[in-house]
Amino acid sequence: MAQPTPPPWIQPLQQRDPKFVETYMTQREHVLRDGAIPAKYKHLMTMIVDALQSHPDGVTNIANRARGAGASEAEIQEAVEVAYLFGGTPALVTAMNAFKSS
Repeated sequence: MAQPTPPPWIQPLQQRDPKFVETYMTQREHVLRDGAIPAKYKHLMTMIVDALQSHPDGVTNIANRARGAGASEAEIQEAVEVAYLFGGTPALVTAMNAFKSS
């Protein structure tokens, strides 16, 4: 299986410590794979966390990964609503990035 491209936020570390980035990416792929919890739900959970942490670009990218893992627009919408319930209006504003194309 080909190693996925590191996200932009960690790429500056790629030149400095490629082994660390490889280890991080391997762990990330292990955690986010299908398991007892399907990958699409894991992506939706991480999307909610990014909304709560005010990471709009992360929400966009993760929502697209969730779509790629089979999440429907209805599932993404409900995840946005969960982000709002637990994070209020600031999280809702950030979570709206789930509907932005990358």
